[in-house]
Amino acid sequence: MSENGVIFLKLLIGFAVGTAIAYLAYRAQALDRRGAVAAALLGTVIIGLGGAGWAVILLTFFISASLLSKLFGSRKEGVGEDFAKGARRDAGQVLANGGVAGVLVLFHFILTQVDPESGLLPALWLGFAASLAGANADTWGTELGILNPRKPVLITNFRQVPKGTSGAISLAGSLAAVGGAALVGGVAAVVVSVGGVPERMLPLWSQFLIVTLGGTAGAFIDSVLGGTVQAMYFCSKCQKETERHPMHICGTPTVLKRGLAWLDNDWVNAACTLSAGFMGMILGSLF
Repeated sequence: MSENGVIFLKLLIGFAVGTAIAYLAYRAQALDRRGAVAAALLGTVIIGLGGAGWAVILLTFFISASLLSKLFGSRKEGVGEDFAKGARRDAGQVLANGGVAGVLVLFHFILTQVDPESGLLPALWLGFAASLAGANADTWGTELGILNPRKPVLITNFRQVPKGTSGAISLAGSLAAVGGAALVGGVAAVVVSVGGVPERMLPLWSQFLIVTLGGTAGAFIDSVLGGTVQAMYFCSKCQKETERHPMHICGTPTVLKRGLAWLDNDWVNAACTLSAGFMGMILGSLF
């Protein structure tokens, strides 16, 4: 079979596996319809062009994040309803969390065709893993931090704010964020150790630390952006701040109170994964 034929076959397998996983996630109510379509396309790229090792990292994030969203659903009822989108991820959330990873897989694939001995390949792998570690850290910090017994504080001024507020931090949420990043870092090291990817130019413990640090940093940047420039609206009827726009949950139109109108939570999440992936690549290149 020609090289183009092999690539086509890999993409076909990636499409089949990615679609199957997206369908199961949709049936499990972890994704809505558009989210399932976006996940299927993302899976096609990562599984088809990256392979099984890359797919394991993606699934580590998606499965752990989805389980947390459902595991504590009853305890979170009514908490953060002015801020959370819900347990079912839409296309925007899927791309915000996994789009950077998909682009890095694509770059890695192209580079292997042009220069298979390039020293940049390990950095792209670490950037990919770190970007998903950032998404996992952010999700874990949000899902577990909202269960903190005390109100969180805003990262910019340390004043107490309602649970679920973007830019809010707590001890439980911060520890959970580190744990979420470390989970992806640990799985990435295991994948490399068993030959799931060829990028073993750094010791496994170094790769674990780079991915974990990158993911944690991404979650921190997410909190800073959430507390400063992310769009926050106000409901005059409920006298509450909210991310919901143009209508609050009570049906009242919301007005911009602070931040940039175009910078919603999806863009902040994308910045989280982008910064985490960039840090993973930089640290990988340096060390």
